[in-house]
Amino acid sequence: MTREAADRLLARVWAELGRDADELEALAPLPEVPLPARLDVSSLAAASVAAATLAGWADVAGPASLRLDGPRIATAFQSERVARFDGEAPSVWSPLSGFRRARDGWVRTHGNYPHHAAALRRVLGIDDRADAAAIDAAVARRGAAELAESVTSAGGMCVAVAAEDPAVDEEVRRHPLIEVSQLDRAEPSGSWPADPARPLAGIRVLDLTRVIAGPVATRTLALLGADVLRVDPPTPAELEWQHLDGGAGKRSALLDVRSVAGAAALETLLDEADAVVLGYRPAALRRLWLAPDALAARHPGLVIGQLSAWGFDDAAGERGGFDSLVQASSGIALVEGGQDAPGALPAQALDHATGYLLAAAVMTLLRRRATVGGTWAARLSLRRTAAELLGLPRRAEHGPPGLDDAARDAHAVTLVGRAGEQRTAAPAIASPTGPVEWPEAPHRWGSDRPSWAV
Repeated sequence: MTREAADRLLARVWAELGRDADELEALAPLPEVPLPARLDVSSLAAASVAAATLAGWADVAGPASLRLDGPRIATAFQSERVARFDGEAPSVWSPLSGFRRARDGWVRTHGNYPHHAAALRRVLGIDDRADAAAIDAAVARRGAAELAESVTSAGGMCVAVAAEDPAVDEEVRRHPLIEVSQLDRAEPSGSWPADPARPLAGIRVLDLTRVIAGPVATRTLALLGADVLRVDPPTPAELEWQHLDGGAGKRSALLDVRSVAGAAALETLLDEADAVVLGYRPAALRRLWLAPDALAARHPGLVIGQLSAWGFDDAAGERGGFDSLVQASSGIALVEGGQDAPGALPAQALDHATGYLLAAAVMTLLRRRATVGGTWAARLSLRRTAAELLGLPRRAEHGPPGLDDAARDAHAVTLVGRAGEQRTAAPAIASPTGPVEWPEAPHRWGSDRPSWAV
């Protein structure tokens, strides 16, 4: 990391959020984050966590009172490496997920979810007994671009590994890293902060996201005192380890919002929510009357956060994706590896960084709603974060070593709750009085009622 790169990135994020540059003085010098890569993952991680930290406590923090810890941030970004559930390490990647050589290049597949794995097997003509050699052979018979298109059309997840294109990245960077818009001029509501120790106390956040970026954002809001309720459809089921890894401090309920009763229950939750975080594709949100403009019309004063893998225009917004696929398609995989074998970042850094930036945006807009009013929205995409990372300084090699297992373990905590004993990464952000701790152990997926805590 270059300190200058991290500082410049944070200053630009702060300006995009419309915040006062003087507030940056509350941060102590940003730390080196030991996430070794050719690309400057350290600066991306430090700046994104700093933005979330500062958004929570800028109003009550003294000069240089917010001190971040580099190894603690690195452990949070690599949380799956310390995760244990009742003593068992999760199986993070399915046999169908990873880089494979196609006839004319490489592809990256993602088969962690059963429905994505089934689609991939159908296209490859293999069954669920196929071993790694059989999967590799089936992929090797296909062209990379043709296979990616066929798998995507079948409802699966696969991209061709591509070289970075500076012209494309320059065009992507024409959009702000955080796109903020005012949807109406609702009257000021709420207060900020309600409690300096827990700035989001009394705030209700509806979490309609999956996988990593959205859950990272909403668990950060829960950490600062918000009542966060995650709501999922009954199917497809979430991966249990993934839900628990992103679920500290939150509750989890199931609702079929395609039914009349489920839609009515969700509308009741929205009536009393201060913020909602959306992670589903625009067409699905429109079908369910959950698109930002529809929400603003029915719920003036709501703060809306929205995430996408690839962006928000018609084609990109409807394309499903994950951090690993965005890395492969954007050129990151070839920067970190090479033509002989693609590589990956040392963490799902696009997801984690985007999650912290979204948390910073939601907190900023809640503060703005309380002081000047309005219905506000913030949009972020993994592809935009990837373009940001590709535009930062880079090394010829991967840099100094990262954390070993013992060092990561030093920044893990054990939580005990209704879902059993869980070891997870300690929170990355800090308060003016020092590190903060998770308020509650994660709840098992779908184990709560679809209602607010108070």
